[in-house]
Amino acid sequence: MRFEHVLVVGAGQMGAGIAQTFAVSGRRVSLHDPFPGATDKARAGMEKSLTRLAEKGADLDAGEVLARVEPADDLVPADLMVEAVVEDADVKKDIFRRADATLPAQAILASNTSSIPIATLAAETGRPDRVIGMHFFNPVPVMALVEVVRTPHTSDETAAAVVELARELGKTPAEANDFPGFVSNRILMPYVNEAVWALHDGVAEPEAIDTIAKLGFNHPMGPLALADLIGLDTCVAIMEVLEEGLSDARYAPCPLLREHVEAGRLGRKTGQGFYTY
Repeated sequence: MRFEHVLVVGAGQMGAGIAQTFAVSGRRVSLHDPFPGATDKARAGMEKSLTRLAEKGADLDAGEVLARVEPADDLVPADLMVEAVVEDADVKKDIFRRADATLPAQAILASNTSSIPIATLAAETGRPDRVIGMHFFNPVPVMALVEVVRTPHTSDETAAAVVELARELGKTPAEANDFPGFVSNRILMPYVNEAVWALHDGVAEPEAIDTIAKLGFNHPMGPLALADLIGLDTCVAIMEVLEEGLSDARYAPCPLLREHVEAGRLGRKTGQGFYTY
């Protein structure tokens, strides 16, 4: 499978990074987002990102890469769709239903979901064997990992094609089976949540919690700063999927985390989370 034309649905932080990564690889990208101005904002962010990468020595021409990214008013036929919208199962299901009707029968439909079981999205289509999880990590142009998540219905051909595609993008694929949160967030979210509980209980201030985690565990970023980068609303959404899907109350979001989200303090994207940006 060549995947010469890729449809990316969702032009937020993740979608823009995914679109940029595919465009850097030489592929044509259609970028769709229903919110007015979202694709323009994404392209502006890509231009800054590409310029920084070029200044650091990357062998690329920002103008040429951006020319491969075309805004799309709706879903369009392509060889591959990567869905990267909000962590809302109903929104994602609607996209997969429409993609199944729009993309060619041989096209693969992938989701960048952080936690929602891929099988629930595949069930909305007539091609469950060609539905898979392709979970990138933030910031997409820099992070090497792609978590490739297959359902019991995902064909070996589909999985092999997506693993090879990840390698062609310069990423490192790691395969996982379809469970809520997969591997990455099943491990990461309890870690983030316990850091929020430590703050909630007055154990330490945010800077101290993150410093202890960074230096004590040799992590590049502390859990509270990482939560701000991910988006606190996204963290809550993932934890709710884990709590419900695994029937385990230990995944319930800390009340302080919910308080931040309800107040609109979502992290870097709003300028305020556990830290001010």
